[in-house]
Amino acid sequence: MARRSEEPPQRVVDLLELEPVRCAPWQENRDGRVVIERPRPPLRGLSGLLAATAWLLTPRRVRLDELGSFAWRRLDGATKVRTLAGAMREAFPEACPQIEERLGAYLRAMRRLRLIAFPDWDQHRG
Repeated sequence: MARRSEEPPQRVVDLLELEPVRCAPWQENRDGRVVIERPRPPLRGLSGLLAATAWLLTPRRVRLDELGSFAWRRLDGATKVRTLAGAMREAFPEACPQIEERLGAYLRAMRRLRLIAFPDWDQHRG
């Protein structure tokens, strides 16, 4: 019978307590909406080559809607997600019922694209 190696317990992270920070250059359009320049992925190994190929085949700019632009401007590394959600609730009362879910999905997508980072979480993961 093979022994299973014991994995260290996973640290549970409350997304609402994290302070995301922007990691990509950006600018605002005339209409006040944010346009983000996607960074080129590092070329490390086969996965890096695949990521670079995907980067070449997809749009290099991410154009945010009004809610996304509002959130992006506040991702300064000092504002907690909980505080940002409250500010969004006040600014967009019609989106209140699902604002936390939308914000969570937005932040996960931005992190996957390497447009933002969560310094407090990332330093404990490594």
